[in-house]
Amino acid sequence: MTSNPKINSILDEANRLFLLGNFQKAISYYDKILEQIPTHLGCLNNKGYACSKMKDYDSAIKCYDAALKLNPNDLSVLVNKISSLRKKGNFRESLKICDVILQKNPKYKIALYHKERILLSLGEFNDSIICCDQILEDYPNNGEVLFDKSCNLIMLSKVNEALDNLETSIIHRPQNKSKAKKSKFFEKLKDNKRFQTIIF
Repeated sequence: MTSNPKINSILDEANRLFLLGNFQKAISYYDKILEQIPTHLGCLNNKGYACSKMKDYDSAIKCYDAALKLNPNDLSVLVNKISSLRKKGNFRESLKICDVILQKNPKYKIALYHKERILLSLGEFNDSIICCDQILEDYPNNGEVLFDKSCNLIMLSKVNEALDNLETSIIHRPQNKSKAKKSKFFEKLKDNKRFQTIIF
């Protein structure tokens, strides 16, 4: 956005701190830039992401809203706002933004991924599965989406199909084994022999 070497140097340092996980310090550097250039889109987005990493979702959303005033169609900012709203539990508002993106970009996988997770949280299991299947058409080995699909199927009492998806998800993402052990979605399968075989 700017060719100012001093600003670029501060931004580089902010991003370096962010990548090191020092989010609070990174935010202080982003703020230095925003004091001079309040309309620095990348800086607003990065500060929002750093706030989100610290679970300060309200501050994150303020940054994203400021960035969206500058560029209402910025996909990166929109997706980051969806994520913060979803983590905050504001499912309906985050779902609206997903739908706005998907109207223009029906195959945009990141928006579909957020949408399937939001719908799962809302208990709209059949609609969530539709989103999962759209992603799996192009990425059939996506362990996270297979796991989410299996959660939806469990809630619809489609146990065998759920376990098929869970098993495949663990093949592609082994950490899903421990995730399934802790997941509330699979609590009702504690006595199911096939489930026990899959997760142990």
